[in-house]
Amino acid sequence: MGTNYENASSDFLELASEQRLNIIFKLLEKKSKISSMAKELDATVQEVHRNFERLADAGLVIKDKDGYYDLTTYGKTICTQVPSLLFLSKNRKYFENHDFGDIPMKFIQRIGALAGGQPVKGFVKVLEQWKSIYKNADEFICQLFTEVPLDLIEPLLARVRKGVKLDYIFSESVIVPKGRKELLDKLGIKQLIDKGLVERKMRKNANVVVVLNEKEACVLFPTLDGVADMREMFYSKDSIFHEWCLDYFRYCWYNASPFQESKIRE
Repeated sequence: MGTNYENASSDFLELASEQRLNIIFKLLEKKSKISSMAKELDATVQEVHRNFERLADAGLVIKDKDGYYDLTTYGKTICTQVPSLLFLSKNRKYFENHDFGDIPMKFIQRIGALAGGQPVKGFVKVLEQWKSIYKNADEFICQLFTEVPLDLIEPLLARVRKGVKLDYIFSESVIVPKGRKELLDKLGIKQLIDKGLVERKMRKNANVVVVLNEKEACVLFPTLDGVADMREMFYSKDSIFHEWCLDYFRYCWYNASPFQESKIRE
């Protein structure tokens, strides 16, 4: 076991350089000679050569007979792990007060997919971004909610009446405003359900929120005491970010129970 840690610690040492990280991610895009990489990084040939040699000794890159360097299989795989470190490092302060809630480990292992997300701070800005996701939807809207602000219902169902498919999951402890059911009846929720435009499910416990359409997504994580935090979220149009959110929603949907209006308390 000690040898495994020793090898891993050596790899971390090789990655503990901004230039070497730059090199491996540039090589992920295309192979390169040392002189071309030095020009691209605005660095000296000697400096880049030294870092190429270190990466080669670590088994991360390899040189072909024409003098081009490329990533090894090991190097390409390492690149898939670095975004997780980048995401957590960039948002270190946020995760002093938040955690991943009930998310399964298989999604935490892919957390680097969220590295392209941008923080949206403030309850009002969060709601405005959700409304924008609704407005931009042409095909579908998926959402997993723990709290339903009243002023989101009308813009959401306005898109559904335009033919956008809505799938949503409520936590059984969802917080809904007074007058929600009356507003839903007024907006014709039953007719939309009958047409198959709205499908609903419930989860016993849910403290992570996701909202997405076919091209953009956002995710909110809970505070350390397990309460969904509606004051700050991560948002992106990045395809890898979107895929993570959609996969998590589908996982929750598959494991959710039938919707029961009787369990909702205003």
